[in-house]
Amino acid sequence: MSTFAGVSVLDGDKPCSCVTSGAGAGAGANSVYHLLVVKGYSGIKKELPNGESWCTDLFRVGGHEYSIEYYPNGANPNCADFISLDITRLYDEDVEEGVEAKFSFSLVDDVEKQMPTYIRATRKTRDFRRCDPCWGCDKFMRRDALERSASLKSDCFTIRCDIVVCKDNTPDATGSGTGTEVLLPDIHQHFSNLLQNKVGADVTFEVGGETFAAHRCVLAARSEVFMAQLFGTATPSVIQITDMEAKVFRALLCFIYTDSCPEMEKNSMEEDEMPGVVEQGQVEKVLEDKMSEVVEQTQEEAVEDEILLQWLQDLFVAADRYNLQRLKFICEKQLCEHVGVSSVASILALAEQHHCHGLKAACLKFIRVLSPSRLQTLMATDGWGHIATTYPSVLYELIAILASNQRR
Repeated sequence: MSTFAGVSVLDGDKPCSCVTSGAGAGAGANSVYHLLVVKGYSGIKKELPNGESWCTDLFRVGGHEYSIEYYPNGANPNCADFISLDITRLYDEDVEEGVEAKFSFSLVDDVEKQMPTYIRATRKTRDFRRCDPCWGCDKFMRRDALERSASLKSDCFTIRCDIVVCKDNTPDATGSGTGTEVLLPDIHQHFSNLLQNKVGADVTFEVGGETFAAHRCVLAARSEVFMAQLFGTATPSVIQITDMEAKVFRALLCFIYTDSCPEMEKNSMEEDEMPGVVEQGQVEKVLEDKMSEVVEQTQEEAVEDEILLQWLQDLFVAADRYNLQRLKFICEKQLCEHVGVSSVASILALAEQHHCHGLKAACLKFIRVLSPSRLQTLMATDGWGHIATTYPSVLYELIAILASNQRR
């Protein structure tokens, strides 16, 4: 269990104000959490542009001092629409060795209950060394998603930062510099290895032209749907699934075996290197090529967003199909982040089809605050036409909501 390591308050109503209390609590513990309370969110967002941050005072974890940096408009131009967070370890002048640690950031609805509803965690152990003392999350959460969420109350929200020290290589901790291991839960890694090496696998799935070997007992323990399918009646040794993509089923299996949020597979892309020497007369052509690359990069990012959205929707459907409520909840949270004019219709249809009230509420809330011009753009899309013909009851709900807004 994590030990409380204090709270820092960034107050936008008081210039350059950051107060940290209880910073020494749990100083010797290797697993701690620190709370960052952001007050006056709107003022801080206006005051600090992209690339600039507010830094907390130092707090201690496992005998070492750390601080959190909060970037209200992103740490760099690539994440300008996001909130960025970093953790930095303070180093002594005469200590070069690093500390290996895992960390996560959570959005906390209720400080007293400390129930994280939005989590960005590192899967890998990071090495906080003198040459690289800072690690973090550039895209913790989109600002517009935060502003639509219930977590922002009275222009204030709270972030929980968890840090687990896995290996401390400093001389004070080891005496010899060899490091001491902290025993962490590793059952998820064992089950992941079981899925990868296929030892003892007794059922095979054919999905999208690919074959997946799995273990009936594991699937049945995690899903009552798999329990009924694999042990309720006689089943073939090879089960074909024709209405799901292989990458979606692979992510589903990953979650079943590890209970961790799967990530979308990304195909590696080779980038052409720019010539080191530009001959005379080619400067204009090079500039034109670079401008073309910028346009293509923007288009590629838009395509990647569409692919990610479709993958999340397909994974949401798969989670609902096999009654994996935690995975369904994870997908729901991520889909709420992707609600926009071009996507809200498809997400709303998905929420209505699968009776997901939270996701439906997020979509209706987004539509409710649209300007008339953007609302007109939305209603001209094919997706909205599908809503109108397939789920007319949603239109009645939306009309009632808009009418209620006008009365106010």
